[in-house]
Amino acid sequence: MSDSLKVLIVRFSSIGDIVLTSPIVRALKKQKNAQIHFLTKSQYSSIVVNNLYIDKVITIHKSLNEIKEDLIKENYDFVIDLHNNIRSHGLRFLNVPIKRYSKSNFKKLIYMYTGKNFLNNEHVVDRYFKATSFLDLNNDGKGLDFFIDKKDEVDFDINQKFISWCIGASKEQKKLAVDQICYVANKLNLPIVLLGGMEEFNKANQIINQCSQNKIYNFCGNISINQSGYLIKHSQFLLSNDTGLMHIGAALNKKIISFWGCTKPDLGFYPYTKKSNSLMIISELSKRQCSKHGSSCRFTSDGCVKKINPKEILEKITQFIS
Repeated sequence: MSDSLKVLIVRFSSIGDIVLTSPIVRALKKQKNAQIHFLTKSQYSSIVVNNLYIDKVITIHKSLNEIKEDLIKENYDFVIDLHNNIRSHGLRFLNVPIKRYSKSNFKKLIYMYTGKNFLNNEHVVDRYFKATSFLDLNNDGKGLDFFIDKKDEVDFDINQKFISWCIGASKEQKKLAVDQICYVANKLNLPIVLLGGMEEFNKANQIINQCSQNKIYNFCGNISINQSGYLIKHSQFLLSNDTGLMHIGAALNKKIISFWGCTKPDLGFYPYTKKSNSLMIISELSKRQCSKHGSSCRFTSDGCVKKINPKEILEKITQFIS
């Protein structure tokens, strides 16, 4: 391969999926000296804008037509499509080779409906690397990247010891309940910062009002993704549902306690970090994935993750962090 390779990497969404592309980006830059452009949706550009290995971030709001002429002018050598959906297939107008990652959707469906798992616990990052096999890239084993800029700092005392807790997720069925969170929070002897989107703002206030532990801070909806990363980076450890901030925690090499119910880590989206940094607490009610994205549960309408005994959560956390 020439040192003048010019590559377009495509991942439109979402937070965690974009963070999981970072080993590919790093490998392309460091092993092939490629010029790397990254195409994503505008609302997720902040996740990659600070990445030292990306030369240019290109964004869309809704359609590739917004940037079609600009992309054609770039004269890419090839495209690495790490999203592989109808929209990304529209990049055929570039008339360059496109390598796509396999989502293994059929294997996922077999697992979800029969319980037979042919995914072999293969992480999504490893499936991303298969899409670049034609380049002979090596996974350097250095994990994920997430870069935080000076402007991402938050007005909070990071010199104190504190815990970060992501209470949000893309679906309600993937979130712990207020009662579960309050039980654990009341037993932890450190300040807690609550992270999530604006849709978690009221839930966070409810947690604060119900907890006797008075050092709980509601940052939900009030800070950016990168600012959430800043707080995670400086916390003692991260508690998180199956969501994007969990992967940012892995990129920042934090100890992570993650909670799973309608989604299961053996689909390949578990924290991409060393085993000693990850504790996964999984609902025993559901032995396999309930739905494709955790949007419905076969056992309870609001998600079987809410059936995990909070005493069990506390005991496992205590053992893990000690």
